[in-house]
Amino acid sequence: MNWQSVDFDWNQVRAFLATLEEGSLSAAARALGLTQPTLGRQVTALEAHLGVTLFERAGRQLIPTPAALEVADHVRAMGEAATRLSLVASGQSQSVEGTIKITATEIYSAYVLPQFVKTLRSAHPGILIDIVSTNSLSNLRHREADIAIRNAEPTDPDLIARKIKTETGGLFASRAFAEEHGPFQRLDDLADVPLIGFGDTGQYLEALQGKGAPVSIKNVVARSDSHIVHWELARRGLGLGINGWDVGVGMPDMLPVLREVLTFEFPVWLVAPKELKTNRRVRIVFDALAAHLLAHKAETDQLKRRTTIKSA
Repeated sequence: MNWQSVDFDWNQVRAFLATLEEGSLSAAARALGLTQPTLGRQVTALEAHLGVTLFERAGRQLIPTPAALEVADHVRAMGEAATRLSLVASGQSQSVEGTIKITATEIYSAYVLPQFVKTLRSAHPGILIDIVSTNSLSNLRHREADIAIRNAEPTDPDLIARKIKTETGGLFASRAFAEEHGPFQRLDDLADVPLIGFGDTGQYLEALQGKGAPVSIKNVVARSDSHIVHWELARRGLGLGINGWDVGVGMPDMLPVLREVLTFEFPVWLVAPKELKTNRRVRIVFDALAAHLLAHKAETDQLKRRTTIKSA
């Protein structure tokens, strides 16, 4: 290897890559925790070192030049290598104290993980849990999170995964809403019932229609990309909302609707980067979270067996 040819400053390269991917100096500075002038100087220094112009200004926007796009693939490979190095290094850590990032859907983040954090804190007070609440998939390989709760089996060979359970879910109504619009005894009873939309309204309606529910866009009275907002709208009695049984049956103000015919199944997986399997702190949280999710399912299964749901 020609070591003399490797004379660039990694900080400058990282500043360039962040600017390219974030789209502006201000966004890149926020992502890297730097000031905008500092990041700008690093990009300018890299341009001077390479002898090329990497960005052209168009108002407040930065437009990457052909030279920047040519360099980008090589720089991304360097960034991925640096990330893997950090993962390997942190994977050898045997310290229990520190932060673990867990990414999960909004519903799991709000209604399942708080009790887990409380339980874990009792056993391991030195571990700080940072919950990344999002309905999109966080990139574990780029360390956006250490552990993810996902509803699909990962295909990335650099990830380790454990299927925890298969969860079921469906429509719920507040007790007041069920009294006003029920009884819900047949699918035809949903024809004119207000519905709270979630995410892609078309896909949401198609999923319900696929189960035989006679609903259309006319049923939708409100919608939100946020599952928390969607659920709270349903709890306030604006319309039917969707949730997993494991969460919904734990709320006495909400009643399942036509559970026998309107049931959706989805797996629950725990996922982590393969490099972190030797990290003691990650192993502790990973195993404890798996046990908590199984215990949560057992508790809600008992609740479902004890509770007789009557149609309003």
